[in-house]
Amino acid sequence: MKYYSFYNHRRLFFTISICLLGLGLVLFLVNGVQLDIQFKGGAILKYSYTGTLDTDTVAEFTSQKLGRLVSAQETKDLTTGETRVALQLAGEYGMSATQQDALNEALAAQFPDNAVTSVETSLVEPFFGQRFLQRGILAVILAMLLILVYEWITFRKIGGLSAGVTALAALLHDLLMVFFTCVVARIPIGDTFVAVALSIIGYSINDTIVIYDRIRENRHRYPKEPIETVADLSIRQSMMRCINTNVAVSLSVALVYFFAQRASLESIISFALPMLVGSISGCYSTLCLAGPLWVMWQKRKSKTAVQQA
Repeated sequence: MKYYSFYNHRRLFFTISICLLGLGLVLFLVNGVQLDIQFKGGAILKYSYTGTLDTDTVAEFTSQKLGRLVSAQETKDLTTGETRVALQLAGEYGMSATQQDALNEALAAQFPDNAVTSVETSLVEPFFGQRFLQRGILAVILAMLLILVYEWITFRKIGGLSAGVTALAALLHDLLMVFFTCVVARIPIGDTFVAVALSIIGYSINDTIVIYDRIRENRHRYPKEPIETVADLSIRQSMMRCINTNVAVSLSVALVYFFAQRASLESIISFALPMLVGSISGCYSTLCLAGPLWVMWQKRKSKTAVQQA
């Protein structure tokens, strides 16, 4: 059997991943990461208005008035068609009723021709923000642990623990790619990130399970073939399915990102861009990392057994 060997090219794949993750780590250390108000506390103030209003001007005025970092986003009420501006106030505290009243009066005075009116206020105290963050992290960890147990039991005939651990290594690679995408694109880490992480875990592990299932079948079918040959064959047999699935997902998410970018829908952008990168990374890690890592584990296990014999 002659075919492309993913195992023999494993060093190339590992080098690509290490370089990308290393670059992401450097940018993280330099730029840091921004937490959304759901995870650190803060406030979201929504105002309706008439006419034309520059959101950056509103954000700058509010920031100067409150002495806090403020970002603004234009939204539209799908029911009434009313145009609104949403102000996100970063910080480890919300706002008192007195502060809100003072800000409302200041905005009305600053933009008298736009009839700026407060329509909705969302406050997140630091305690709740920290609890949301902890539960989000816990949800991701529990999902990965359950996957480890599932892989361990399902693929015990091909070394269940090795299948589970190498699958988790590929998932961790994908999650880091998503995280560093948020760092580079300056996307705040919030509940949207948790949704993306759980979605990527589901997509990526599904492809990895298909490949491990093929390895289990091919080991029974070709018992005399070296383990790396069986793994490479299994990856090749599953490759087009994995690529086609991820191309379909990536195209759909790319379209969502394109239209969200044109409409300046930050909440959609913060989901679509990391999801797009995570989908591509999931396909790559499934084909180029999970299988070769599993082969390395099995070969080392066999070598250790021979040495101890």
